[in-house]
Amino acid sequence: MKVIAINGSPKKEGNTFQALNMVGNELVASGIDFEILHVGHKLIHGCTACGKCAVNKDEECSIKSDDINKWIKQLKKADGIIIGSPVYYSGIAGTLKSFLDRVFYVSGANGNLFRHKVGASVVALRRTGGSSTFDSLNHYFSISEMLMATANYWNVIHGRGVGEVTQDLEGKQTMRVLGRNMAWLLKMKEATKGLIEEPAAEPKVATNFIR
Repeated sequence: MKVIAINGSPKKEGNTFQALNMVGNELVASGIDFEILHVGHKLIHGCTACGKCAVNKDEECSIKSDDINKWIKQLKKADGIIIGSPVYYSGIAGTLKSFLDRVFYVSGANGNLFRHKVGASVVALRRTGGSSTFDSLNHYFSISEMLMATANYWNVIHGRGVGEVTQDLEGKQTMRVLGRNMAWLLKMKEATKGLIEEPAAEPKVATNFIR
């Protein structure tokens, strides 16, 4: 089994990276492969709402100027996905937001590529805005019918300077617990494959409030 973590920070090895590694260390200790994709420093265009991914049904975004389509293929093969973000104005970092909007829209438009994968979000920040950012990240998992791993607190860890998150003892514990719970959920899902039938996917009903 494999988990891919998305580092949405512009900094390659900043506090977001270190938080993701805390979770990853627990996954590796449980025999699960772990990889971090750094996307926060890339030039990623926002979704243009062209709708071509829903028309073409080729599991690709029509924008070809970045590596989104390569990343979609990698995430489709993974058993679990972790999204890590710093906090910008009490929300998701801009580049990561563009990444998520396009990746998850292509997934949804092509039969929900991430359905029933295990997901978790991680937030690193200096002071406030962690809960709102954590909540926003989880929206991508919940609309995709993913299984969300949890910890003994919200998955938020504090630190400003690089490495300061290692001084947040409660945050470090949260990351450890998250990693262990995610590993357990992945193994439980694997162990029940073929024994418990997955619920069938339903065609999406879209209702407009103004007609």
